[in-house]
Amino acid sequence: MILVDGIPFSTHSSHPQGKDILLDLLENPILVSASNSLKANSERKFSVSDESSPERSKWVYIFQREYATVDPALVDFVGTDEATTCVGLVIRNQKNGMTSVAHMDSPKIVEMGLSQMLSSLVDNSLETEFDVHLIGGFEDVSLQHANGSTVSESPADLDGYSFPLCLKIVHTLWSREEKFHIRTICVLGHNTRRDSDGNTYPFFNGFVAETTTGIIIPAIFDRTSRCPDEIVRRIRVSVSYEDANWNGKLLETYDCGIDCFKIAPCRWTLRQNHIASSLLNYSDSEILSICSTSPTAEAPDFVENLKRQWNYLIEHPHWTETFPKKQPRTFARSSSDGRWIRC
Repeated sequence: MILVDGIPFSTHSSHPQGKDILLDLLENPILVSASNSLKANSERKFSVSDESSPERSKWVYIFQREYATVDPALVDFVGTDEATTCVGLVIRNQKNGMTSVAHMDSPKIVEMGLSQMLSSLVDNSLETEFDVHLIGGFEDVSLQHANGSTVSESPADLDGYSFPLCLKIVHTLWSREEKFHIRTICVLGHNTRRDSDGNTYPFFNGFVAETTTGIIIPAIFDRTSRCPDEIVRRIRVSVSYEDANWNGKLLETYDCGIDCFKIAPCRWTLRQNHIASSLLNYSDSEILSICSTSPTAEAPDFVENLKRQWNYLIEHPHWTETFPKKQPRTFARSSSDGRWIRC
């Protein structure tokens, strides 16, 4: 069940489909105002090098297709970035502030992923009400048909990657019995800017949820703050598509009970090793075109990050080298400076 401003949300349609629900939410004046307020805020920059004392802010960072649920007593912020066509989903327990964030990248993982998030937030989700924020995704389709005619800028006419994902998230929330209070839906047109040539880009690519207040803040993380175990976690995103253990699921990453990262194992094969070797032969522009859902909107280090992953796969062709005995890679937060230490 979806609520807006404390009231069960209804659409203009007597038999609403996912598209009806999404479009009406995007046009809701309260949610439009919330998106505008979010975009008016400055991005907060996160860097480990800037904060190396025990008193520094404690955050949990998630990559694409990951989720993490955090306890406000242990963590100050939880967030993600590098989102173009992906959508960040925040679900916060109104009673205790427990907050779950997912970086959704496909409609195929939404239903089970939402169940994963809710199961980590509360024992009986039907008795609890949740605040929900959707941030990310943009109008990632061309405004020109193949024949050159102009396409309407209405979301109803958009497809691409972002629209089907937003559609699935909203319809899944609508269909479940839990009470979801939509506080922010800064997606698609609300998260789109255009350059002078008409190319579209996300208004912003990342955010954090402040756990004690539930406030959403635009954010950007540098490489030092996308931790721990950056390369292995990036690799899990690409290889998980071929690992049956992760079909339809978000990648498990963090243990909220003890403020500890547990990077669950993911398998890769020699086929992925060969693909990595092949892709390294392409130029940067070719890699961008082949590997991105939104080539013009990626960050400057997108290709470099891919090459670092491929080199790791070439150097470690057998996944059991990275996950001995099929066990997770565990990291604890140092009490002296807050940095993550491999256990």
